[in-house]
Amino acid sequence: MFDKLADIIVNYVEVSKEDIKPESRFMEDLGFTSFDFMSMLGEIEDELNVEIDQEKAADIRTVQEAADYLESIV
Repeated sequence: MFDKLADIIVNYVEVSKEDIKPESRFMEDLGFTSFDFMSMLGEIEDELNVEIDQEKAADIRTVQEAADYLESIV
């Protein structure tokens, strides 16, 4: 799941896939804006055919937290 998430992340911010670490924080380390983050969540929902709980999404700070959450709902 981490790898798939990294593939999606590079579509939204200018960071190489190799620089995305489990502990990378979306806003602080990867440069996401709130709009980027919400747009990415929409793409993830379409790609994985899941529905992301917006309250849970608001608590996600790192790439690993996102991957763990997605694994729990797929």
